[in-house]
Amino acid sequence: MGQKIPSMLLAVCAEIASTRESHATLDSLFTYAGATGDPPGGPKPAKALEWLRTTNKDESVQPLEILGRIIESYMEEDLDANTPWGADRLKEREKIERALSQCRLKYVTGGRILGSSGTPTRALEDYIRDRDLTSIDAEFHRALENVDSSPREAVSAASNLLESVCKVYIVEQRLAMPAKQDLQPVWAIVRKDLGFDPSVIEDGDLKKILSGMISTVDGIGSLRTHASSAHGAGAKSYRLEPRHARLAVHASHTVALFILETWDKKNELGFK
Repeated sequence: MGQKIPSMLLAVCAEIASTRESHATLDSLFTYAGATGDPPGGPKPAKALEWLRTTNKDESVQPLEILGRIIESYMEEDLDANTPWGADRLKEREKIERALSQCRLKYVTGGRILGSSGTPTRALEDYIRDRDLTSIDAEFHRALENVDSSPREAVSAASNLLESVCKVYIVEQRLAMPAKQDLQPVWAIVRKDLGFDPSVIEDGDLKKILSGMISTVDGIGSLRTHASSAHGAGAKSYRLEPRHARLAVHASHTVALFILETWDKKNELGFK
């Protein structure tokens, strides 16, 4: 069962869709998006609201995916703020963005609505976009998209994201790539090159945090091996829930961001 559309967001999107569309185009848009059932009767605002509510109750679909397809053109059309028409459309877009933010959601290009992302996740997304790190971007979005619907897949992507960050670092720093390119071997090389060694840290608090980060990477790699979609189920059964996957995903984002920020600092100081 997919994540439900929060009531406030449902109401805002139904209102905007009903003002943007005729009855015919509203039916066409909602049908294209995969909304559940036949078009309800009544005026457009009531029709759009009822159709979204019906979709929200359907446990066989992903309501947020359907909503993402409905609002895709509203969020991505080219608009000119200097025209009355464009200014009005931009206000509608901003209204949707506010509703998403208040529901701890965000719209992503391509008709996707993703779950809550904290500061490390937003900052990591900026790094990925600015550096055009396509291999990392794919795992970043796969992790976020699957937290609620497929926790095992999200954990796999969280581990793969860290592997990708480490591999990019190794290649760009012209280090020797290990024969085995799983998370632990590539992480060991990056740790050494960036100086992530608790034994050389004098501050006791920072030493604890750095040691915890190293344990976190080990845990993410192990969880991927034992419980993610990347491997078959073993003798021990893991009952992964979205909260477990979310913990792994956000932890991987924090570590990945620390690697990238330390890499930038190293370049800034001219370390070899």
